[in-house]
Amino acid sequence: MGYALDRERMCQFIHALSDEYDIYAPKLLVGGGRYSDTDCVRYQLIHDLDEIEFDKKSDYSFKEVLTPVSQTLFYFTEDKVTEPALPVKKTLIFLRSCDLHALKRLDAMYLENGEEDYYYKQLRNNIKVVLMGCHESFDSCFCVDMGTNRSDHYDLGIYVSNGLYYLEDKEDTFKKLLVKAHECEVSVPYVTENKVHVHIPENLSHKINESPIWDEYDSRCINCGRCNFVCPTCTCFTMQDLFYSENGKVGERRRIWASCMVDGYSDVAGGGSYRKKNGQRMRFKVLHKVLDYTSRHNQHMCVGCGRCDDICPEYISFSHLLNKLEEGMKEVTEDE
Repeated sequence: MGYALDRERMCQFIHALSDEYDIYAPKLLVGGGRYSDTDCVRYQLIHDLDEIEFDKKSDYSFKEVLTPVSQTLFYFTEDKVTEPALPVKKTLIFLRSCDLHALKRLDAMYLENGEEDYYYKQLRNNIKVVLMGCHESFDSCFCVDMGTNRSDHYDLGIYVSNGLYYLEDKEDTFKKLLVKAHECEVSVPYVTENKVHVHIPENLSHKINESPIWDEYDSRCINCGRCNFVCPTCTCFTMQDLFYSENGKVGERRRIWASCMVDGYSDVAGGGSYRKKNGQRMRFKVLHKVLDYTSRHNQHMCVGCGRCDDICPEYISFSHLLNKLEEGMKEVTEDE
């Protein structure tokens, strides 16, 4: 069912939703950017319509809602273990199509990759998704070539046009809150063309490990890990025990985001490290996104959101690197 709401009714709708849901959406944080006097768009708990940023891409992804940067798994004492309380309300997340596809990738890794992740599933079970329509592409996006520019798996669709808010309630989940809204046909817009294009060779294989295309990143990449932290499909974490007492018998266990690009990630017992050079780390990340994951799930892990291109302080472009893979494969297979 489709509806058209003016600003006043949309505000009322958001307030009504807040009674049942914790609503997370992109929000403009004035002065919250990485540099002095710059802004940032980040997923935050919102309470009013004016807090939702419809016109800008979020600098950071939604995954902080489902997989917090630092997540307490349980508290422990000498003879007792206690889990943290779950949110009282259900969760409603505003996502663009690329991030909705990223959510599917997270589900595949946390719920379909062997045993289900208990902590992820607890939060995932209480989530409803709002698809935010994209009228046009952002500068760094390449979602069309990655096949993530359109999605049909959402609970509520929304876009803004000529001062009206158009809603598509796919399963009539929110019908009781929209009884006085004007009904109409609604089709959530999606991007059909990006400024950035990528091409991943069909013959891509681990043979490309031998290519020299990775060498330049030994000096260009500073292994800060920002690309991993803004990526909606990066899921690596490490464990940390925090002790409240000197005897080490009272405290909590947390899992904290980790990055394959930073020092120490691939260290093993005895002081060894599998990937010491930054070029090797870049190779691992790229092939994980478009080769290893793809071979297992028949879809690329990368969803083409372009956040890694936007965040990199060294102006390393992931999309440009993907386009170098074809030439790299030619270099390592030319004698075969």
